[in-house]
Amino acid sequence: MNKTRLSLFYLAGYLSVGGIGFLFFPRITLTLFLSNGNYSDVMVRIMGVFLLSIALIIIQIIKHRATFLYPTTLAVRAFILCAFTVFYFLYRDPMFIVLLAIVGLGFLMTLTCYVLDRRNVKAS
Repeated sequence: MNKTRLSLFYLAGYLSVGGIGFLFFPRITLTLFLSNGNYSDVMVRIMGVFLLSIALIIIQIIKHRATFLYPTTLAVRAFILCAFTVFYFLYRDPMFIVLLAIVGLGFLMTLTCYVLDRRNVKAS
């Protein structure tokens, strides 16, 4: 499961960077994410706290090679992708397209690596 583990570094990276951005620089980060919505700083900062918290969990999954949780990271991101899609159609905020691209890329990377790793395990 080495490829899958490596793909999780991207997940930990964007959660950490995004979390720091939303927590400490909410207005700048929203601008970088092309947001046209009206979000209060406190809610954006709370989102940053949650992103950093999830990043720490992912870092522990990577550190401890908790391969049994790799499929869970895919399931959670599939849910997030569905939610962001609905949010985009409800609010028409381009930020959700940006988030879809970031999360979607990581989801595809992890899914591809997971499938390849599973094939290698079955072939052995």
